[in-house]
Amino acid sequence: MFINVQPDLEGMRGLQIAHMLCFFSFKYMFVLYEYAIIHWFDVIGDTPDKDTGMWVVQPSLDGHSPNISVIHIDAIYHAAHFLPLYGVDFIPHAINFSNSLDKFRTFYVNKFANHHAFQITF
Repeated sequence: MFINVQPDLEGMRGLQIAHMLCFFSFKYMFVLYEYAIIHWFDVIGDTPDKDTGMWVVQPSLDGHSPNISVIHIDAIYHAAHFLPLYGVDFIPHAINFSNSLDKFRTFYVNKFANHHAFQITF
């Protein structure tokens, strides 16, 4: 997902990429608070990949542990679609949609997923 971290900057300059792990909410004194647990991704480079035009990201680490945060859902700007960067080897049959974010180390942020993603990932 795209997380709005600097609303005054345009496109990817004001956004960060994250993988949503869990949504949760709670009530305190009759007020509903809605949050998400996310795993941050780091953007590789200052510009999109010159061959594909897509940004390249990798999971962010805090030392040897995943860089995980709790954010308010209002910070979520839009869904993001990741495409793994494949190597030269065959992909094992055990990799599927539910574990691919754990099996690959780098991803393209697919700006061709929909119109909105294309508009915000310049």
